[in-house]
This record gives sequence, C-alpha cells and structure tokens, in this order.
Amino acid sequence: MEKKISRMKELIPVLTEAGKAYYAESREIMSNFEYDKLYDELSFLEKETGVVLSGSPTQKVGYEVVSSLPKEAHEMPMLSLDKTKERENLKEWLGDQKGILSWKLDGLTIVLTYENGTLAKAVTRGNGEIGEVITANAKTFVNIPLTIAYKGTLILRGEAIITYSDFERINAQIGDVDAKYKNPRNLCSGSVRQLNSQVTAERNVRFLAHALVKADGVDFKNSRKEQFEWLKRQGFEPVEYREVTADTILDVIEEFAEKVTEYEIPSDGLVLLLDDIAYGESLGRTAKFPRNAIAFKWADEIRETKLRYIEWSASRTGLINPVAVFEPVELEGTTVSRASVHNISVLESFELGEGDTITVYKANMIIPQIADNLTRSNTLQIPDICPVCSGKTEIRQVGDVRSLYCTNPECQAKKIKSFSLFVSRDAMNIDGLSEMTLEKFIGEGFIHEFADIFDLPKHHDTIVEMEGFGERSVEKLKEALEKASHTTLVRVIYSLGIAGIGLAGAKMLVRHFRGDLDAMRHASVEELTEIDGIGDVLADAWVKFWADEENNRKVDTLLAKLTIEKEAEDSQDKTLEGEVIVITGSLQHFTNRKALQELIESKGGKVTGSVTSKTTCLINNDTASNSSKNKKAKELGIPILSEEDFMKKLEAEGENHAD
Repeated sequence: MEKKISRMKELIPVLTEAGKAYYAESREIMSNFEYDKLYDELSFLEKETGVVLSGSPTQKVGYEVVSSLPKEAHEMPMLSLDKTKERENLKEWLGDQKGILSWKLDGLTIVLTYENGTLAKAVTRGNGEIGEVITANAKTFVNIPLTIAYKGTLILRGEAIITYSDFERINAQIGDVDAKYKNPRNLCSGSVRQLNSQVTAERNVRFLAHALVKADGVDFKNSRKEQFEWLKRQGFEPVEYREVTADTILDVIEEFAEKVTEYEIPSDGLVLLLDDIAYGESLGRTAKFPRNAIAFKWADEIRETKLRYIEWSASRTGLINPVAVFEPVELEGTTVSRASVHNISVLESFELGEGDTITVYKANMIIPQIADNLTRSNTLQIPDICPVCSGKTEIRQVGDVRSLYCTNPECQAKKIKSFSLFVSRDAMNIDGLSEMTLEKFIGEGFIHEFADIFDLPKHHDTIVEMEGFGERSVEKLKEALEKASHTTLVRVIYSLGIAGIGLAGAKMLVRHFRGDLDAMRHASVEELTEIDGIGDVLADAWVKFWADEENNRKVDTLLAKLTIEKEAEDSQDKTLEGEVIVITGSLQHFTNRKALQELIESKGGKVTGSVTSKTTCLINNDTASNSSKNKKAKELGIPILSEEDFMKKLEAEGENHAD
C-alpha cells in the first residue's frame, strides 16, 4: 500500500507539469502515448487503493490560464470525458441506447454565445471554469456565422482547428526551422489566442460545433442528432458524426479508422454521445466526467524494431535535435524509419543505445514516435562536439527541459540557417539565394556576416565559373541585392534572427520606439516588457543580443550597406504625441483593448500596462471604482476618463491640432 501511494506521489507532479505545458503553454514535454500510460497508471492506483491525493490530475479539468487575454467564467463548467481504447467497451457502454459517434478533434475548445441572433462572445475552455475572451478573433474564423436566424440566447461549444494542409502551408512560409510550429494544435492555439485579430484572420482557423449548451424555446425532440441538424440550419458546421446502435457501432468505428490517416482535420479519437438528451442528463456526472458521453482514443498500432543510431541535426540557434533512425517498419499503412526524440530529457528517459529493441507508433496515427525501449541498454553517448562544425557542445536546461546546443558561434549550421532567415521573404527578401546557394558561398568564404551578402558582386569572376551559375545569374543576383538594399527597419530587425523576435515582434518594437534604432538598442528589460506582447523572455533575448559588442558591430556594418526607408505613418494626426495612457476595465465602443490601443498609438500616444508617475491618463468606464489602478491614479493626480470622455477629449484636441 505504501509503495503504491508513493508511486502516486511520483506520478502527480510529472503529469501536472506535462498537462500544464500542453494546455496552458501549447508545448509538449512528453508524448501523448507516455502521458496516457502514466495517467492510466495513476487512475488504476487510485481505484485500487481508494486514495486520491491532493492535486491529482484525475480530479482536475485543464489548467489555469496564463495569457494576458481577459478572463471570464463559463455559464456551465466544461468537463473532460472519460475514455477508453477498447472498441467493445464503447458497444457495452452504449447498451440499448442510440448514440452519436463523431471525431474527437485535436484543436482548441471554444464556447460561443449568440444574443438576438448576433455573435456576442467567444471564450476558450481555459481551466474548464474560467476561459479567455477571444471574441474579436472568433469573428475572423473562416466558417463562423456572425448572425443567425435564432434570436434567443444560444450557447454552443466546438473546436477551433487548423487543417493539416493549412498547417503545412503556414509552416512552409516560416524560414526559421526553429520557429516552425510542431503540430496543428499548437499553431491553432497560438492563432486563436492572439492579441491581434489580424494574425488570427491570416491563419484560416475553422470552428466545428460539437455540443449545444443552451437554446431555450426550441423543440429538439429530445435528440442530440436534432440539435446537430438545427445547428446546420443556423449556419454552423458541426463535427462529422454518425448515428449508431450497439449493432452498428463496431462497423462505424472501423469506417472512421479507415479515414483517419487521410482526414484533413487533426483528430486523436472519437466521441460517443447518447442521443437521448433527457436520459443522458439524468445520469448526472462524476467529479470530473459527464456520464452522457465517452471518448475513444485509437489503440495505437505498435511495432517492434531495432534502433540503428541517433542522428543529430543542428539548427541556426545552435540547438541540436536528436532523431532516432531505426530499421524500417510498416505503421498505419506506410513505411517509417525515423522519429524525432525532441530533446535530451526525452532521450534520457528512454535509456537508448544502438541496437536496442524499441517500440514505435504514430501519434494520432500520423506522426512517428518512440513508445518504449524494451532493452534499455543506456549506452548512447551524447556528442560533445557538433556534427556540423566539430565545435564544443553543452547541455542547457530551460525550465524542465534539457537540450543539446553547439557553442561555436561560427558553426556553419548556425550561419546557413541564420543567413537563410536573413534573405527570406519577410526579412530582406533577396531573390535567388536559396539555402543551397548560401551554403556554396559560405563554403567559398564569400560570406562571414550579413553585410557580406551585399558584397557578393565583388566575387563576380569566381561566381560565374561556379557550377549552376553564369553571367545572367550573377546579374539577377546583383539586381536582387540592389532592390533589397532599400528596405525598412522592421525587415532589418526581423532578419537579425534575435531569439523569439518574429515579424510581429519586430513591428511592435519599431512602432513603440518610433523607428529609433539607437533607443531600441539601449532599451532595458523593464522598458521592453511595458510593450504589449513583449514578455520577460523576449526582452531578455533582446537585451542580451545588443549587449554583445560584436553583434553591434555587425549590425552597423550591415546598416552601412542599406537605405532604410521610413515606413508610412498610420496617421498624420499626432494629437496624442507624448501621452502615456493606461486602459483598464471593459470597453463599450471598441471591440477590445487592443483596438483602442492601436487608435492611441496611431495618433502618437503610448499605451502601458500600469499606472506610474509618467502616466498622463487612465481610461476606465467605471471612473468611481476602487480598483488598484483607479486608486493609484487618484494618488498621483492623474485624470480618470471614461471611453466617451476620452473620445470627446480626442476629438477636441484633433480640432485644435488642425487649427
């Protein structure tokens, strides 16, 4: 008994960390296969011992929200579903009832509320009780109805998803291999929870309805199927489903299984829901699960094979990723021989060695993964030199993950990947410089730093003699370099490849500092984190980059080759020049705070998150509240304006500015 409880104490923090990473941070520190195995072990031990320890993930639903989006409580708690991997269990669970069998989608669960026929609110699942408000983003989903015929209060749940083809298309546009998204779910989560709804709009997010929570006054004939059909008539796209009985369910499961490998929408199983609404609700719920539905996760097809070796793949940031290469096996209808091992932490957990007998599977029947190592020889040596440059490697720990890095700043892999990002479309946009071409020029010694790219025409005579080149190729390259040399500061900042600073981050920085690169170079972490969308991690990376004298020298050398064009101002009206404004509370005239912030910034103002002596105005529709920001503003003698008062002030100042 003591050993079992001790094991439960070991499992709870491991599962809690993995769940927090997956649900709240959109990252994975263990495979779904491993998580399910450990979760099932904990669940079994709890049943066997009759003991449930505090903090057990079997008693929780999701994790606390950590983003800066507004939070809101759900009208009804959102529960997880009990699950099984056995098909016969579904048949037995259904009994003599009719059921609705549908895909279990692997996206981000969203709750929509419609009032008087109009989309009024969209909230993420969050921790099951409190979610994040993403209404403006939901309005950009490609298939969501903004108005419907039904005029009562409608609350429904569904999954926001990004298809595999859209996932591949978006990832293909990202030049930096380390910035690519790991899977469609991560991309969808990041897209839906954006602070800028324009980014969401560009991601082709879809919404598939899977549960109707409230629609008073509608006769659904006590049938979940009728609810799905009614939602279709309102303009929604429900998840694909089939009506089943105990006699048909096994055949229908097989039909879904045959389709899953070619299904465009990420799915990790099926959901079986009782069609009889009243009967299903009469069954009630456990502490964690409703009793009217059950989830079915695919029983992974697992094959034994022999690990041949680990291939170490270096990237531009210095991260060296381990990839398992094994004897080919047939899995889910295709031959596989490679699987990512993700990082050193995962690698060490498998205790791998060349020649070990391992089991492999396809996560969600798509992505090859190692399930287990049956022999665990633990003889694998982590390389102490980089496979590309033979420079020294080191293991670094970030949070709970250990990863291998090359420490040589001159590593060819780092250069090739960083130069590939530098010339990419969203960066300097230099046509004709593929990664292969860059590799040739680096090998010839033409390119050592970014500025050297603009000096390539100096090597004209050598390049025209190189295989695959000629006079016309060099002429085209010269034209591309001339065109690219007239650029914007946003492109330059993004092209530098500073860790975590993508195109959106570059735009925010340039806008915040009004194109003053010198001010940007010398900004402190504290000043940077006041910018909406720049957190501690990005701020630290930015400050560390500019603290390096060599980085500054390289950037200055590059800038000498460029003509930085001033970007068009969003507005010539700078009536808020010098104003430092804080926004708090709910808004009535703007979709969200971001919309008001963009208006303020377009007129030369600055928006910060906290009230300080530098603040010139606090916008709060509840001007009389005793909130901490109101109290601080009153202490400092800072005016507190409602939205309406602020708009009147803005209008008056605009007229004065025009005069």
